[in-house]
Amino acid sequence: MELTPRLKAVADRVPDGARLVDVGADHGYLPVWLLLNWRVRRAIASDLRQGPLDSARENARFYGVSERMDFRLCDGLAAVRPEEVDTVSIAGMGGETIAAILAAAPWTKEGKTLVLQPMTSLPELRLWLQQHGYVIEGESIAREGDRLYSIWTVRGGEMPPLTTAELWGGRQSGDPLRGEYLEHILTKVGRALEGHRAAQRPDEAAIARLEEAAAGLKAMREELP
Repeated sequence: MELTPRLKAVADRVPDGARLVDVGADHGYLPVWLLLNWRVRRAIASDLRQGPLDSARENARFYGVSERMDFRLCDGLAAVRPEEVDTVSIAGMGGETIAAILAAAPWTKEGKTLVLQPMTSLPELRLWLQQHGYVIEGESIAREGDRLYSIWTVRGGEMPPLTTAELWGGRQSGDPLRGEYLEHILTKVGRALEGHRAAQRPDEAAIARLEEAAAGLKAMREELP
């Protein structure tokens, strides 16, 4: 069994020997792979829909890991008890959805490791984590096809204030894809700026924040070796 580059990057951030819950597990590829390779002790697959959960159950049976895996039909972490897990993975969801899942389960900041891979609203999620008692301890980047993904290790704690540019581009360093990722984020910021400037009633405060982000991202890019 092989994982896509995105999911493999998520798997790489799951601590060895973890008791994992994978939220929005879909077909269960991540927890099944981790169990199959003896990277985690036990795993829970959680999903809001019965169909994907049934697929995860079938994959666990096919690969012979059913005895070490549980399945929960629920919204986010609603059917997961804090004492059951020490690691939570949430991958492939929008940043606002991830924030809502964590807000409904404040126990996730109490000695748990979170592995997050947001698809959208990354600046908003970074800011939410900062404001609600979480710290991003590390970030890495994965390329899959023509897309780049950012994967974070998060724990409860106090995060040093992030600059406007860091809300967009993060603080990861040394990643071989860092320069390409900054270019990708700069393009997004540029498009957002164009949209605001073309509006009938431009939001000057939003424009100022985006200009600050663009300047900071360019400075980050120039500091790369």
